[in-house]
Amino acid sequence: MAGAVMAGATAYMASLSLRSSPFTEFNGLAAAPSFRPSIPAPTRSTLLRETLKVEALKDQTRRESLKSRHRRLRKKLSGTTERPRLAVFRTNQHLYAQVIDDTKQHTLAAASTRTKEIRDTIEDTAGPTIDSAKKVGEAIGKLCLEKGITKVAFDRGGFVYHGRIKALADAAREAGLDF
Repeated sequence: MAGAVMAGATAYMASLSLRSSPFTEFNGLAAAPSFRPSIPAPTRSTLLRETLKVEALKDQTRRESLKSRHRRLRKKLSGTTERPRLAVFRTNQHLYAQVIDDTKQHTLAAASTRTKEIRDTIEDTAGPTIDSAKKVGEAIGKLCLEKGITKVAFDRGGFVYHGRIKALADAAREAGLDF
């Protein structure tokens, strides 16, 4: 009895392999026959092992990880006419802040440590400090209030929210911006 079941199963499997697959035809056109060279079994397994090498991913640089964080942030954050985007960018030497209307692609206000008013008030150091970030935040807040902008969406630019970025945001809030 068991032999008859096994014989029936093997006959069924053989009939399946002879049938054409639904994926071999597309819009009535038969697929081209595939070329499979006959490779002996031991050689085939070693060949497969050689071609399936997995290489380790390279570590991202700080700049690349910053850009990926900023891209991820910008998917959700966009400046509108009612609530423009306050974008912050920092380098080792300077700190920049812009208020941008993304619908019109227009910069409404900008302040940085390179502007003459702020550059004259900060002390000469190797780079921007928390005090200079506070002055940039106050300046961008005043410029926005002069232009009638009270609500903004804060774009930290992929930077971690601490230090100079946090000082700029707190100073802009104290100057009257709401975010």
